Parts: sequence; C-alpha cells; structure tokens
Amino acid sequence: MAVLVTGGAGYIGSHMVWALLDAGEAVVVLDYLSTGFRWAVPREARFYFGDVGNRALLQRIFAENEIDSVVHFAGSAVVPDSVANPLAYYENNTANTRTLIAAAIEAGIRHFVFSSTAAVYGTQDTPDPVKETVGLRPESPYGRSKLMSEMMLQDAAAAHDFSFVVLRYFNVAGADPQGRAGQSTFGATHLIKVACEAALGKRRKVDVFGTDFPTADGTGVRDYIHVSDLVAAHGKALSYLRRGGEPLVTNCGYGRGFSVLQVLDTVRQVSGRDFRVAYGPRRPGDPAQVVADPSLARLKLDWVPTHASLEHIVQSAFDWEGYLSRKNSFDDDRGKDGRLIASG
Repeated sequence: MAVLVTGGAGYIGSHMVWALLDAGEAVVVLDYLSTGFRWAVPREARFYFGDVGNRALLQRIFAENEIDSVVHFAGSAVVPDSVANPLAYYENNTANTRTLIAAAIEAGIRHFVFSSTAAVYGTQDTPDPVKETVGLRPESPYGRSKLMSEMMLQDAAAAHDFSFVVLRYFNVAGADPQGRAGQSTFGATHLIKVACEAALGKRRKVDVFGTDFPTADGTGVRDYIHVSDLVAAHGKALSYLRRGGEPLVTNCGYGRGFSVLQVLDTVRQVSGRDFRVAYGPRRPGDPAQVVADPSLARLKLDWVPTHASLEHIVQSAFDWEGYLSRKNSFDDDRGKDGRLIASG
C-alpha cells in the first residue's frame, strides 16, 4: 500500500516523502508546484502534477495506485496574504480539502492526516501553553480556512468509515539533517529562513512587524519546531490510524516560545554575521504569543521530539541556505515565476 502526500514537493511535504521512503513506504506525490519544486521529490516517489481540487485527477490517482492513507500538506499558509486575498484561501485550503476528503472516502481510503495550524487559536487570555481544549479564535482567513477543514473532517468521520489526525503546528523551521531537503521557496516569509538569507547577503534586511506586543521584549512569541520532528509526528499519526486509532486533534510543538528578537540573536550567533533589521507596525491577524502544549501528542502518538533546540533548528536552516548559495540556485536556475527549474 502507498501513502498519498499532497504538497509533497513543498517544504514540509518533501521532508515527509523522504521520511516515508526511509521507513520503506511506497509514496505518491500530488503537487501543483506553486511553491514546491519538482527536483525536491525523490525519484523513488511517483509524482503527479496537478491541483488537489481536481476531482478527476484525484480519482485517477486513487485508481492507479493502491493508496491506504493520505497526508495532506497542500495549501496556502501566509497570514497577511490571507487577509488580502481571503477567497483564494477559502478556495485552496477549504474547498480543495473538501474535494480531497470526498475523493478519498469514495475510494475507500480510511486514514487521513491533516496539516493544520496554531492560527486556529488566535490570541489567548493566558500566556500558558495552549491546550487543544481552549476556545478557538482564529484571527485571519488563513486560520479560519484551516478550522473549517478540521470541522469537515470531524463531520466526515462521524458519517463514514474514516478516521483522521489533525496536527496543529506552530512555526516550522530547519532542514533535513542529511541535507536532502530544506526550505527553498523563493520569497518565503518564515522568520528563520528570512534571517538566514539576510545573514548570507541574499536579502537586504529582515522586517520585524510589531514591537509593542504584550511580551517581554515587545515582539511576537512563537513555538518553533524543527521540520524533522514535525514529520516524525506525522509518521506517528499514520501508525496510530493504521492501528485503528480514533479521530484525534493534537498540537505539535515544544511547549516553549521564543520572541522574534531572540530568534534574530540566535541567527547572528550561529552564522557569526550581522544583518539589518527594519521595524514596522503589527500585521493584521498576528497574535502576540502562541505556544503549544504538546502533551497530548506525546501521550496518544508516543511522539518524542529529538531536535528541540533553537540553536539546532537555526544551524540546520543556515546550513541549507549555504548549500543553496553554493549551488547558485537562486542566481542561475530560477524560472520566470521564481521556481527553481534545475535539480541542483
């Protein structure tokens, strides 16, 4: 049996594909390459180019492959973009997920792992780590589009022979310790990647949005998780579902947060380089602080992080950024749309 990974050419999805292949799984990838890269998909995985909202293509994929599980990463994930283009987010994150769920159930697939987000929590009344049982207060179309998908999964599981795990995760960063994958998206907005690019002279500056949050240094606080630990949680979720696990919604994080300024200081320390920082007002939809309580994932999925160090996260991200620079990927191999077209 095979696992379908949607968005498997993207940042987190490509790491998931490598992890599944390492575990001896057969893997099928569906990706439209809007932010992912064909070269990021290992040759051992079967690749389909297309949109996850294409019902006919999904039916073809399920007919041509013996798939027993879906791991769904495909989607849009930039909060300010969602505020500016909300309907695009509801189409890509919500409507397309509905199409995928329906096609999976029609094909008799019983296991579904969904990439959700801590944005469903919004700003909470307490600085304590967030439990899955708190009130949900998404502050952006991005968060609301993901929450709607979670609700669809819950309703579908109640009506069909179908189970799921929703993983709500926080700020993902870092790269594969073996150097096979990393965050390669041109113009990415992830803070650690942006800062590593600035340290290497690939960006002129790092923008900090908001210095008046109710936090220790006035900048936003987030729970940063290494991409390899996140992927391991997805693997644990698959095993849980294959053992007959009931529907589960759980956090993925380390239970501690770092401010924007703390992250920038860590990048300086790891890289040994300084860079320009520009300060601006808060962005709409950005909560002051979101930190995970990961105890449920540890209990239900037997998930034990092994890369829970901000220095390690930053080091792996910086090493990957250096690899991209040495390959001259952004200078020599970028297509008109900004996507890398050479395999490096």
